Amino acid sequence: MKNRTHASTRVALLAATALALTACGGGEAEPAAGPTAEGGITTLTVGASPTPHAEILEFVDTELAPDAGLDLEIETYDDYVLPNTALDEGDLDANYFQHLPYFESQVEAQGYDFDHFEGVHIEPYALYSASLESLDDLPDGGVIGITNDPGNQSRALDLLVEAELITLEDTGGELATLLDVADNPKNLEFIETAPEQLVRALEDVDAAIINGNYALEADLNPATDSLLLESGEDNPYANFLAVRSADADNEAILALDELLHSPEVKAFIEERWPAGEVLAAF
Repeated sequence: MKNRTHASTRVALLAATALALTACGGGEAEPAAGPTAEGGITTLTVGASPTPHAEILEFVDTELAPDAGLDLEIETYDDYVLPNTALDEGDLDANYFQHLPYFESQVEAQGYDFDHFEGVHIEPYALYSASLESLDDLPDGGVIGITNDPGNQSRALDLLVEAELITLEDTGGELATLLDVADNPKNLEFIETAPEQLVRALEDVDAAIINGNYALEADLNPATDSLLLESGEDNPYANFLAVRSADADNEAILALDELLHSPEVKAFIEERWPAGEVLAAF
């Protein structure tokens, strides 16, 4: 592992300010949720998907956070529901697993009072198959596994539109669903399932569109193993740090977000995933 790199002066100052703000108040009771400071270190509890989010956070925690006066407690989640529930209930100070369309759909559906920062990385969405060698082999009436969550189902459908496999009705800016499929010349059949189940479903379908983190966890490389790959250019699906709105200006959280956008993190992403499985979004 490389020697610990030094965080920017601004990050160090932000962290120091966070410590001062958290430490003030003397004997007052600790808040129910939020960053805590002890011994000159501010601890942040961050929820994340195991890959690549937790890996990126672990790099930050080891290489950058100590010099910024931060300590990360990383909680991993295998689904996309619990990290937002835990953030809303105060069990987390932040989470790092979602992109803007999913974030907005959950805020609208659940009434969360959340805010978010700029994108850190992109996991290109892709179509995989256990039985087909190329997209040309996709048969008429082929069965496609697709996520049942709105933010990512629209993204999956857009991928099929780009490949000219389907067309969609004009949704007026709303997220597209399977109900919006207009033309389907191959008469493809779509099987909806939870995103974390799509890897397991590969043996039972002709192909499945799988989220990048679940593909990576199953040793599927979107850059080399997919039949169809989403472009990283002008991609609106960058994953970011999300927080409760009340904590959007918390200095320790601002310091963490700055570290996530540091040259060191960008270099780590490029070295850890050199084939483009994960792309820095900054």
